[in-house]
Amino acid sequence: MSNLNLWNELDKLKKTCKWIDLSHEVSADTPHWHGFSSLKSTALYELEKDGFTTYTYEIVGQYGTHVDAPIHFVKGQRTLDTFTPEDMAMPLCVIDKSKEVEENNDFAMRVEDILEWESVNGKIPEGSFVAFMSNWSKRKTQEAMENADKEGVKHYPGWSMEALEFLVKERNVGAIGHEQADTDPAPIAQGEGMIGEYYILSTGKYQIELLKNLDLCPATGAVIFCTFPKVKNGTGFTARCFAICPK
Repeated sequence: MSNLNLWNELDKLKKTCKWIDLSHEVSADTPHWHGFSSLKSTALYELEKDGFTTYTYEIVGQYGTHVDAPIHFVKGQRTLDTFTPEDMAMPLCVIDKSKEVEENNDFAMRVEDILEWESVNGKIPEGSFVAFMSNWSKRKTQEAMENADKEGVKHYPGWSMEALEFLVKERNVGAIGHEQADTDPAPIAQGEGMIGEYYILSTGKYQIELLKNLDLCPATGAVIFCTFPKVKNGTGFTARCFAICPK
């Protein structure tokens, strides 16, 4: 007789855990990086005429909630198809800096912010997924996400280079994620370029951008699942991410 332990464990998880969707729905209105076009869809077959419905979608790889593979920025680095199913499930650590971001839209996550979080929640486990909670995903429009001032200068939060280096070199995390469309905060992205994003991808780790509902997750104790297509030589793709945590 087959071993049914996993089935029983799944049944327990569905009964005892919260399942939290961390991805935006995918549509023409989905938040995305300002340099990309919105999704376009065309009916290829229609139910009334053809007996079934199929759409052709025109969509950039890094659209809405998405994964960035290392090759997205770094020549010769890992592509989407090199990540295994095991790479898609990690302990989730959520660092809440939403109050700081509300006060300063250009806020950059610092090493001291990570250490302060660890003083309360314990050391970040090796191989974990560290998410920067900013509540930026609560901004419902593309314009609000880009947050440009009267002079057209954008303002949004991100990671400092020092924080990313700490997570990689001192904690050996599995991946990072955030709610905004860029890894680097606006002042750095517009001044020095996307140096933080280049760095994290240069280490062979992937990242998830434009996450949502991180405020529904605990600081520790949840598990995140980052699922995405196995695109050969893929640089990135829309991702369906979710977390499970005790009720």
